[in-house]
Amino acid sequence: MNAPTPAPRMTRQRREILDALDTRDFRSAQSWHERLRAEGSTIGLATVYRGLQALADQGEVDAVVSESGETLYRRCEAGEEHHHHLRCRSCGKAVEIDVPEFEDFAHRIGDAHGYGDIRHTIELTGVCPECAAAGRG
Repeated sequence: MNAPTPAPRMTRQRREILDALDTRDFRSAQSWHERLRAEGSTIGLATVYRGLQALADQGEVDAVVSESGETLYRRCEAGEEHHHHLRCRSCGKAVEIDVPEFEDFAHRIGDAHGYGDIRHTIELTGVCPECAAAGRG
């Protein structure tokens, strides 16, 4: 049996990335890099990509894949707790949603087929009220 992989250490660059992220909008690594640079950071784009992926693997940030296939990131509100999102396709704003009926459904389906340790991801997308009012989306 393999030993669990230790979590990567929190480097200065990872801390800088995590501190720059907010909990409202999902953005691409490129967009987060631009924000960091605008705030005076010297961190490189490749470091931002690696840092965001490591933070996502650790559960420190949320990651979703857009319709175009690009991975978008934001800081987790729920911490380690399992959660899902309703994300605006226009501006990236997201809210965390609770779907207890689906949680029960997923486990019933797993049990019915003899599967354990059921994991899933739910992401709903739409157009937020602000974008709809502005005619975006």
